[in-house]
Amino acid sequence: MSNDCIFCKIIAGEIPSKQVYKDDLVTAFHDIHPVAPVHVLIVPNEHIPSVAAVEETHEAILGHMFTVARRIAEQLGVAESGFRLVVNTGADGGQDVFHLHMHLLGGRRLGRLG
Repeated sequence: MSNDCIFCKIIAGEIPSKQVYKDDLVTAFHDIHPVAPVHVLIVPNEHIPSVAAVEETHEAILGHMFTVARRIAEQLGVAESGFRLVVNTGADGGQDVFHLHMHLLGGRRLGRLG
């Protein structure tokens, strides 16, 4: 955990969130500034600053984030119609909070990327 990280504080319960999932490896909660009808952040409970800091020891956590994303998509009713998973890395990649996190977006047709 990092003392100055907002996501670490959410995971620790120091900052309230609208949580949708939590286990020993990850926590998931609704984004406070959603860009789609369904916008959930899935974060590892371990403080990993970004994809650029990922090590081989994190492989289980990263894989688990994807299976949790599928479960949440099913729970929130967007699994069949489709959803997007986004991970921003670094300032130029659009990362605002430097704690690795995956955005699960759905609930409407999303525009094409690129």
